[in-house]
Amino acid sequence: MAETTSTQAATPKIKPKPVATASVFETPKFEMPKFEMPKFDMPKFEMPNVEMPAAFRELAEKGIAQAKDNYEKIKSAAEQATDTLEDTYSNASKGASDYGLKLIETARTNSNAAFNLFGELLTAKSYSDVVERTTAYMRTQFDTVTAQAKELTEHAQKVATETVEPIKESISSFRKTA
Repeated sequence: MAETTSTQAATPKIKPKPVATASVFETPKFEMPKFEMPKFDMPKFEMPNVEMPAAFRELAEKGIAQAKDNYEKIKSAAEQATDTLEDTYSNASKGASDYGLKLIETARTNSNAAFNLFGELLTAKSYSDVVERTTAYMRTQFDTVTAQAKELTEHAQKVATETVEPIKESISSFRKTA
């Protein structure tokens, strides 16, 4: 048997590339000629050595020293204000978080008391028993809610005082230094 080999299958077919045609609306490419700056030497202006009078030098040194002192004071005041604001924000956020927890605790206590009342009302034998249990619940809830409101108010006042106190101290210390 004779084997036949095909040379056409081994070589890939090459597709001709399309020829780009210039459009009527295209502008021709234009190359700018290279332009070099002329080379010349810069004149050297010699400044005469003039000595500054001692009074001017002394005045300039005092001004620089005073500017440095003022900068240090301002920098110190800014750092102190930043520390005060950080303390204030941390106190306020902690106080708000604690207040929210107290509100949740209050709501849980009140809802538990209400569910207990409903359980008692389901086991009531008569209408007078329902009225008696409801009246007792209302009396205890009135006392409880009054105590809770007082506690929440005290806590809010405490948080407000703790939050404002660093600001007051900072302002009073700033007034003393100014």
